[in-house]
Amino acid sequence: MIDTHAHLDLCDDPDGAVERARQAGVTRILTVGTGPASWPAALELAARHDGVGAILGVHPHEAASGLDGLADAVEGGRVAAVGETGLDFYRDRAPRDAQRAAFAGQLELAKESGKAVVIHSRAAEEELGRLLEAYAGTVVLHCFSSPRLLPQALERGYFVSFAGNVTYPNATDLRLAATQVPADRILAETDSPYLAPQARRGRPNEPAYVVHTLAALARARGEDPGELERRIDENASRAFSLG
Repeated sequence: MIDTHAHLDLCDDPDGAVERARQAGVTRILTVGTGPASWPAALELAARHDGVGAILGVHPHEAASGLDGLADAVEGGRVAAVGETGLDFYRDRAPRDAQRAAFAGQLELAKESGKAVVIHSRAAEEELGRLLEAYAGTVVLHCFSSPRLLPQALERGYFVSFAGNVTYPNATDLRLAATQVPADRILAETDSPYLAPQARRGRPNEPAYVVHTLAALARARGEDPGELERRIDENASRAFSLG
């Protein structure tokens, strides 16, 4: 099993989280560096642990810091994707023009490097969909929570990744969306240490808990969990060019 999106550097015990994940059968983790301050930690964790890879980018909240150094950081062999990048007009922690500029720059970097781009979208679905319209590279919609984006995602062949919030009792719209994603485009993640699944609500999330998201997706889709796990692993290997 793979956790396609975690913030290991924000976990209380990153090395312990990796070990507990392995004990739970989660043998691959992609850890995200959201800006210059967290890129070194993501790269160090990827270098220290077999089965851990890095995703590096500038989060919309950090967009005002610019993209200096990102291209050089992404050149490393353990970097699987660019991101998470996108637009967040809900919290607006960075000026919207800065978010747009950082997003455009990271799309270009992903295109040039041949890597997937991992997308964060909140309260900006219409504009984000428009900005992605001409983009031909591999797109992963991280922590999918925007059902209005689903028709575009399906039409354009994006990968759609579900996190622990798909397990919440009131997340019927997300579970419905999960039933509509083709078998070759669905992914699962934790977004650790955020969004602990329902069975672990009230405590920090970690990669081991992606198994709960997998179980919820399998129930919603009426599929065997083992078969869905195999498909998600294959999809992740393809999306992120993993060996």
